[in-house]
Amino acid sequence: METRIYTYDSTLRDGEQCEGITLSLEDKLRIARRLDDFGIDYIEGGFPGSNPKDIAFFERMRQAPLKHAQVVAFGSTRRKETPVAEDQGLADLVACGAPVVAIVGKTWDEQVTRALQTTLDENLRMIAESVEYLKAAGLRVVFDAEHFFDGYKANPEYAMACVRAASLAGADSIDLCETNGGALPFEVEEIVAAVVRELPDQALGIHCHNDSGCAVANSLAAVRSGATQVQGTINGIGERVGNTDLITVIADLELKMGRTCVGADKLRELTRVSHYVAEMCNVSVPGNHPYTGSSAFAHKGGLHASAIARFREAYEHADPSSVGNDTRMLVSELAGKASLIQKAAALGIDLTVEGVDVQAILDDIKEREAAGYSYEVADGSLALLLKRKLGQYRPAFTLESFRVIVDDFESFGGAAQGAMSEATIKLHVGSKRFVATGEGTGPVGALDSALRMVLAESYPQVAGLELIDYKVRLLDESQGTDAITRVIITTADARGSWGTVGVSENVIEASWNALVDSIEYGLLRLAE
Repeated sequence: METRIYTYDSTLRDGEQCEGITLSLEDKLRIARRLDDFGIDYIEGGFPGSNPKDIAFFERMRQAPLKHAQVVAFGSTRRKETPVAEDQGLADLVACGAPVVAIVGKTWDEQVTRALQTTLDENLRMIAESVEYLKAAGLRVVFDAEHFFDGYKANPEYAMACVRAASLAGADSIDLCETNGGALPFEVEEIVAAVVRELPDQALGIHCHNDSGCAVANSLAAVRSGATQVQGTINGIGERVGNTDLITVIADLELKMGRTCVGADKLRELTRVSHYVAEMCNVSVPGNHPYTGSSAFAHKGGLHASAIARFREAYEHADPSSVGNDTRMLVSELAGKASLIQKAAALGIDLTVEGVDVQAILDDIKEREAAGYSYEVADGSLALLLKRKLGQYRPAFTLESFRVIVDDFESFGGAAQGAMSEATIKLHVGSKRFVATGEGTGPVGALDSALRMVLAESYPQVAGLELIDYKVRLLDESQGTDAITRVIITTADARGSWGTVGVSENVIEASWNALVDSIEYGLLRLAE
């Protein structure tokens, strides 16, 4: 039995097809690096040549390669009746510089004749010639057998002919796609077993969608039958109702099935990774998300709570610490004192010195999280908070007041266009008082402009700090405009990027606090 199962993440492509999720280039780069640190084997970056963002992503990956994971470029087999040497899509795959390419090809006869509107024989040639061309270019090739399970049920001989063509052409892995998400685990297990019998020496993978709620179960069933690679997305985000949840699959494989994906040490980061990617996507991890949700190991009063104290296994199917979580009454986003100490050390802050009450700091963080703060992607704000607790924080400036004005003009009826913002701030830097006015297309840009004007004299290094992303979330949508607002700002300098967080019922106040933290932490990084 193969114990090593390779993980193939498609969050940056399939995941971004989820309704309501849009990732910036910086988002994609940060997610890729976080998944690389976690131990994911393959990270699919998108379609090279299809849009400027994906083109830039592959270029940045060439400039700063990942440490463990291999970047995958996604495309399709050559167009019908087009020589491979003249197919622009294949040329883009070769040119993008990714070491691995995944090409999707149809394996359902009805899809070939009705969607592609070509012959079954031409489709087989499209598959074989495309794989051969990419292998000749020195690339590792994953063949995504689209609609394979529907195709197999409709015409098993032709579906097998398609994967056989890819195998003979040299595909490194053939990943069977349950594209419609309607198959059940027993069907997947039987069909994958049939492919294993037909192609015993071919590496196989599985790619499932969750339309019938079975994506994780179907992926585990495929592994039982011999698949050695699992495709999915972090937290299961994706088109329609989503893809296989790679977070849950990894935990199930490692803890329940004796397989190795990232290893026990990395598995303890599972909850952090889950929440990190969710925050980058500007969504929340559902409380009832398996393994990593805030309620995954939560116990209410009464029999459960008392039983847990005596016999934890009675109501916890796995050790919460194995995935970086804990029982609800003990949990924080940083999963306890040991994790906080470790996180602080990574930020250059020692919480083990005599006199530091780590539990008190942790309790304060928990109270802040209950109020809406999130430090999963806000290292800058966390570092400043810890330094305040240790008496090591010296503000670079103090605020006297700020005011923001937005001017807008009629466009049509009640609509407006051409809005411009003006911000006036009054600050004290040391013994000096400054007043400055900045402009921007939005209030945050105007505040940022004014703040930099003031600080340029005393801290000229602020010119090297760049605000690169800004996210706003309403934390209680039922309250409408009175809801608590959380703002996450991402800032970068020549050495990397960091996040900061602000929370308030007033979005401008939340934005200002996140902005101030971003500048304060940037100056702190430069000073250290």
